[in-house]
Amino acid sequence: MTRRSLLLALMSATGAMAVTDLAQKPAAPKPQDKFALANENVKELLLLLDTDKNGRISKQEWMNFMDAEFNKLDKDGNGELDPKELRQSRLSVR
Repeated sequence: MTRRSLLLALMSATGAMAVTDLAQKPAAPKPQDKFALANENVKELLLLLDTDKNGRISKQEWMNFMDAEFNKLDKDGNGELDPKELRQSRLSVR
């Protein structure tokens, strides 16, 4: 996978997690709570991606997750994400 593809995949995962996180938390965290929220996000990420439950995310586990997420976004199954699919995904780059 190229560096650009990996970056896009990382942005997609981060965006998807951010959308989920925003939907669950109505108020912005106080500055002192950001570290606690980051730790919670790391725990959630480990629970979601660490399929062999060894406490770490392997490259293969990461790529399997990204492949599944891409396939969810690729509604027409053509192996590419078009502008409509991206708009429907509600992903954003910060």
